[in-house]
Amino acid sequence: MDFFRSHVLICGGTGCHASGSDDLIEEFDRLIEEKKLQREVKVVRTGCFGLCELGPVVIVYPEGAFYSRVNKEDVQEIVEEHLIKGRIVKRLLYHDSIAKDDTIKSLSDVGFYKKQKRITLRNCGVIDPENIDEYIAFDGYKALAKVLTEMSREEVIQTIKLSGLRGRGGGGFPTGLKWEFTYRAKGDKKYVCCNADEGDPGAFMDRSILEGDPHSVLEAMAIAGYAVGSDQGYIYVRAEYPIAVRRLNIAIEQAREYGLLGNNIFGSGFNFDIELRLGAGAFVCGEETALMASIEGKRGEPRPRPPFPASKGLFGKPTLLNNVETYANIPPIILKGSEWFSSIGTEGSKGTKVFALGGNINNTGLLEIPMGTTLREIVYEIGGGIPGGKEFKAAQTGGPSGGCIPASHLDTPIDYDSLMEVGSMMGSGGLIVMDEDTCMVDIARFFLDFTVEESCGKCPPCRIGTKRMLEILDRITSGKGQEGDIEKLETLAKNIKASALCGLGQTAPNPVLSTLRYFRDEYEAHIKEKKCPAGACTALLTYTIIDDLCKGCSLCAKHCPVEAISGKPKSPYVIDQEKCIKCGVCMEKCPFKAIEKK
Repeated sequence: MDFFRSHVLICGGTGCHASGSDDLIEEFDRLIEEKKLQREVKVVRTGCFGLCELGPVVIVYPEGAFYSRVNKEDVQEIVEEHLIKGRIVKRLLYHDSIAKDDTIKSLSDVGFYKKQKRITLRNCGVIDPENIDEYIAFDGYKALAKVLTEMSREEVIQTIKLSGLRGRGGGGFPTGLKWEFTYRAKGDKKYVCCNADEGDPGAFMDRSILEGDPHSVLEAMAIAGYAVGSDQGYIYVRAEYPIAVRRLNIAIEQAREYGLLGNNIFGSGFNFDIELRLGAGAFVCGEETALMASIEGKRGEPRPRPPFPASKGLFGKPTLLNNVETYANIPPIILKGSEWFSSIGTEGSKGTKVFALGGNINNTGLLEIPMGTTLREIVYEIGGGIPGGKEFKAAQTGGPSGGCIPASHLDTPIDYDSLMEVGSMMGSGGLIVMDEDTCMVDIARFFLDFTVEESCGKCPPCRIGTKRMLEILDRITSGKGQEGDIEKLETLAKNIKASALCGLGQTAPNPVLSTLRYFRDEYEAHIKEKKCPAGACTALLTYTIIDDLCKGCSLCAKHCPVEAISGKPKSPYVIDQEKCIKCGVCMEKCPFKAIEKK
């Protein structure tokens, strides 16, 4: 076994990959070879570290130096100064990783990570996801060995039930109960499926797990196969995740080579194998029956339930379906016990939850927090607050199926029940933060536009009803709202929720209902006053020049693309509202802040 004095961990997740982390790896490899350091320094491509805002991220151990926004040009300095001379390159360090005494903090003391507890993400950013030996070194496949050699199927299911783990895909159904239903179902063939068709705008939790720790999902699916009596698994992953797909394929081949997938695993007589199926990016295929139809090669449309997949699922056989994050919790639960897991979180929501934090927030990225952590802690302590010192306005959880949580509920604990009480939901884990400049009517329109586009069209409430709602919202945000539009939205929303075939349609009105609940005054301002209080809806904006501040420099007139501004030099200029296209160029170019937007 080779021992290295330094390990250079470089994020190989999609975010850092897009920012050039592959170039960094090539440059590190080149320089380390050039300096003849191959026996002393090892470069490791890992999964996501979480702080995507700072990518590409490079962490050098044993010092734990957290280098952020590293460019290819910086690599030579890190190699020569840090790896050869032992001098940390302080200009590249993430500012919050430096302690007051100028020493390097451990990651657990950095603000972004302080309140996190990594269970699902335990190996992301730690191991090389393309090396099965590194996964095994961190207790990988130990849980599978335990269940196959020490536990009965009933004991495995009971352990998952007692842990309190609930499905992390959105609905929050008790995982152990779902496993028990599938185990008890009659059938000559059973299947285990993994839903990796992550489609919520702004969500990348499952993608990051698959990119950073694919073996954890394979191991969990094999455990589930043993528990319910299945010998075949399918992972349904969207084709837009090429890095995740490639690493899953590598992991499956490695597991087969090591005898951890295939026949007679650990000499127990248990057979289990896994295949990938690529989705074409249809949001509706995240719904379990639509997903199974797609695996079968059919159009991805949901079907009425019952029968539920546990009794009649894929190819008409009993089928267990969980999402990526749910499966990633299984190995540590088996190894550490149900009491350990159930001691984390709240009474009704055990364990941790992974969120993709985005929007108007300083620390965008991936985080994992114990259930019960408040929204305020996420926004201001983990997320680092709102850029530019602006006020927090709302947070959208649950994506297109969820709702907006206003500032008055910042202290809401993040758990299944608390989110439902305030009109939102957990969803798969997207968390979008909005500041004072966000129009909540337009946010509702944005999410509804997404669900209209993604509707499969099978049932009229979703196909027609959401389209009518979107037409009303388009009218309101374009300044053509009418008295009675709010009431029409509410009626349509309630009818669609009550009659749509699947979860996509049933939850599509949620963003509208939650914004009406907390920001009704914004809807009324759009309709009655023809104004957007946030100044975000272009059609309702008016740009005017303040005479007392205008110096007559003519810059606004020179840059106006439609020649809507006129005047004489050294005298106040005027905007022709009939010609103005409300592009905002004049306001951007004015050096005296003499143009206001209302």
